[in-house]
Amino acid sequence: MDSIQKVKSISVWIFIVPLIAVNACLIIITNFHDLFPNREDVLVGFYFPYLDGGASISRTARVFPTYLIFKPAMFFTAYLLIRYWIYNKSIIQNINGDHKNINKFLFFGIGSAIFLVLHSIFLGIKFDNDLYKLFRRVVMLLFIIFEIAAQAYLVSALYSFKNKLVDFINPKILSIKIYLVSFLIIVAVISIPIISLPGDDFLGFNLKSFKHALEWDYFIGVITFYLLTFLMWKKTNS
Repeated sequence: MDSIQKVKSISVWIFIVPLIAVNACLIIITNFHDLFPNREDVLVGFYFPYLDGGASISRTARVFPTYLIFKPAMFFTAYLLIRYWIYNKSIIQNINGDHKNINKFLFFGIGSAIFLVLHSIFLGIKFDNDLYKLFRRVVMLLFIIFEIAAQAYLVSALYSFKNKLVDFINPKILSIKIYLVSFLIIVAVISIPIISLPGDDFLGFNLKSFKHALEWDYFIGVITFYLLTFLMWKKTNS
């Protein structure tokens, strides 16, 4: 089916574009200081936030010129996400007919793309207002919730008629996707109370660095779902 080939193509770009964008921002802000008109925006020293949590993703991407990379990349990713979920709806309808999860993953998937756009628009805009700061946090949280919910509903739908998919998918990759989504849900449930704690330290534990490292690693987990999509679907004739 043509929709399968489109999903394969789109999914690999959903993985590649944000991965390159966030890491490019990190490299630029830590190594190319002359590009920044405000010296206080740069990060001096070696940073590997996936382990040391030295900086958040937003810290590396919200200033000029790194936001010139980050924002367009996120807008493009959001566009690809919308197409991704629409084509998945088409695939399921062609193989299995209607399914109870179709409208659910379509709603949450497109919703996550909208929240990603909102997050990107407001990133870097400074406004000293508690309500505005709360709004930004809520938008980011809703993006994560909607994204994971969409992924969960999709893998649940595919697993429910996996016997019909033997000619189209690698079942081992589908199982890996299920384990990945389950892990992301568990991590989110455990982490939300921790990251909600005020301050940067908790009982001598560097809470700030933990939050930052969790953000980078969770980001990798979320986009890996789309790399697995590319690996899962077999090449088919239209």
